[in-house]
Amino acid sequence: MSTFAVGDEDFLLDGRPVRLLSGALHYFRVHEGHWGHRLGMLRAMGLDCVETYVPWNLHEPEPGRWADPEALGRFLDAVAAAGMRALVRPGPYICAEWENGGLPHWVTGPLGRRVRTRDPEFLAPVERWFRRLLPQVVARQADRGGPVVMVQVENEYGSYGSDARYLEWLAGLLRECGVTVPLFTSDGPEDHMLTGGSVPGVLATANFGSGAEEGFAVLRRHRPSGPLMCMEFWCGWFDHWGTGHAARDAGDAAEALREVLECGASVNVYMAHGGSNFGGWAGANRSGELHDGRLLPTVTSYDYDAPVDEWGRATEKFHRFREVLAPYAAGPLPEVPAPPARLAAPVRADLAEWAPLDAVLAALGGAEVEAGAPPSFEELGVDRGLVRYRFSVPGPRQPYPLRVTGLRDRAQVWVDGVFAGVLTEEEAVLPEPVAGPAVVDLWVESLGRVNYGPRLAEPKGITGGLLHERQYVHGVRARGLCLDAFAPEAVDGRVPFRKAVERGDGRGLYRASVEVAGAGDAELRLPGAGRGFVWVNGFCLGRYWPGAGPQEGLFVPGPVLREGANEVWVLEVEPEAGGGGPEAVELGCPFSH
Repeated sequence: MSTFAVGDEDFLLDGRPVRLLSGALHYFRVHEGHWGHRLGMLRAMGLDCVETYVPWNLHEPEPGRWADPEALGRFLDAVAAAGMRALVRPGPYICAEWENGGLPHWVTGPLGRRVRTRDPEFLAPVERWFRRLLPQVVARQADRGGPVVMVQVENEYGSYGSDARYLEWLAGLLRECGVTVPLFTSDGPEDHMLTGGSVPGVLATANFGSGAEEGFAVLRRHRPSGPLMCMEFWCGWFDHWGTGHAARDAGDAAEALREVLECGASVNVYMAHGGSNFGGWAGANRSGELHDGRLLPTVTSYDYDAPVDEWGRATEKFHRFREVLAPYAAGPLPEVPAPPARLAAPVRADLAEWAPLDAVLAALGGAEVEAGAPPSFEELGVDRGLVRYRFSVPGPRQPYPLRVTGLRDRAQVWVDGVFAGVLTEEEAVLPEPVAGPAVVDLWVESLGRVNYGPRLAEPKGITGGLLHERQYVHGVRARGLCLDAFAPEAVDGRVPFRKAVERGDGRGLYRASVEVAGAGDAELRLPGAGRGFVWVNGFCLGRYWPGAGPQEGLFVPGPVLREGANEVWVLEVEPEAGGGGPEAVELGCPFSH
C-alpha cells in the first residue's frame, strides 16, 4: 500500500516528491482485447500513469438499467497489471467529445439548464450513479494497494457555470462514498474559468496545448502553492464531419511538452491514445467563439492525431515524446510493443440481403406515440438513432411553404410517399410548396448531442413544430429507432430481409456474410454508401459518412472479427444523391503489415 498526497509544491508518494507522467486512454474507446497493448504503448512512450473519464450515459442508458458498469474496475486492474498509476475522472459531466458530455438523455431531457447545478432533481440521480460506480474506484485506491492516485471533481466546470455549492456538494459526495486519495479540478488557464471551476481545499490544475509558462502563471494567481499540473496537454485535436483532418506538427507538440516539464510540472497527455467512438457515441460541438453557432458533429474516429494512433501504432509524435520523457523516467524505457495482429488479406462481400427502412422500424422501433405536437427524442426515449414523424396536412388547401422550427439535426422529407428534400437547422424550408391534403413523413436523425458549451443539454428531434405557411400542423405520429435495438437476436429473428435486387430508395438494413481467414485489426469500407451505421458480429463500429469526410473507413478491432463467417449489418439512412445504397463490404488494411 502507498500513500499519495498533495504537498505544498509537489505530489508526495509515501512522503517522497514524485512527478506524474500521465496519458489519457479512455477504456470505453478501446476494445477490451486491446487494453493491455495500449497500456504497454504508453509505458514505452515514457508514461507511468493513465487517465480515463467515465461516461455515465454509456453505463446507465435508462434509469436503473445498468450496462457493464464494472468495466472501469476491469480497466483499473489492467492498469495495475501494467505497473501504472491511474487518474479517474468520473464526471458526472465529462465533455470528451462524447454524446451529451456523458450525461444521460433521460436526465438532460426533463431538466435542461438545471443540470450541472445544485438542483435536487439533478443531484438525486448523480448520487445514485456515484454510489453504484465508486465502490470499484474506492477498492482500487493507492492507500488500499491499487493504482488510483487521484479523482477529479466534475470537469472543466469553469467553462460552463459558477455554482460553487454544486461543486462543493460533489466533492463531499466523493468523500462520503469513500474516496480518500486527493481530489482535483481541471479548467482552462483563464481567470473566470479557474474562479468558476475551483473548489476550496481541492487541487486545481490547468488544461492547455501550449504556452506552459503563461498558463501556469495564471494558475499560480489563483493557487499560490500546490503542485503544478497540466491535466490536459492537448497534443492533437479531434475532427468534425465535413471539415479537414486536424493535425499538429510532432516537433511543435514535443517542444510544448518539454516546456511543461521544464516548468517542474506534472502532465497528462491528452490524448496519448484516442481510440474510436464506437456505438454511435460521438458527440457534437457548436461553432463560434462562444460555442453557440451551427452544429459540428464529431466523426467516429477519435484518433486525435495522438502519439499512439487509432490502430495502436507508434507515430513520429510518439518517438518525439519518448525522447522528451525518457530523462524523467526512473530507468530505461521498455521496448515498444509489437502491434496486434492485422487482417491477413483483404476480403469483399456483396450486401446480398436488404430490408426497407419502414420495415426495420416496424420490427425494431419503439412504441408509436400520437400527440398534438411532435415529441422530442428525449420524450420518446431515443438517445442515438432516428425518429419518423408523420403528419397529415389537412385540405383542400393551396400550396404553401412547409418548414420545421427547432429542427435538430437533419430530416429527410417525403410528401405522399415522394422524396421532397433534406432539411437542416440552417435550411429548414422545403424547396417546393406543399398542397393539402397530404401525408408528410420526416425521418429525423440526431448527429450527436452537444458535449461542450452553453448549449449542452439541448433536446433532439423536432423541438418546435411543422409550419404550413404560418399555421402549425397539429397531430403527429412519432416512432423512434434506437441503435441499441440492433441486437443479433432481434435483427436475425424479426427483420424481414429479402434479396437486395430491388432496393427501393436505398434506405434500409443490409446484411452480408464476410469470410475471413487470418482475423485481425482491419478497416471497413462501403462502396456506394451514403450515411448510416455499421455492425460487425453485433458490435457497432459507429457512424459512416464518407461523402462528408474527412473519415472514409471505419476501424474494426481484431477481437471483433472471427475466423470464417462474419455477419455485417449496414443501416443506410441517407444514400448519396442518385445512388442506390451501399454495394458491398470491404475489409482490408490501409498500410503494409
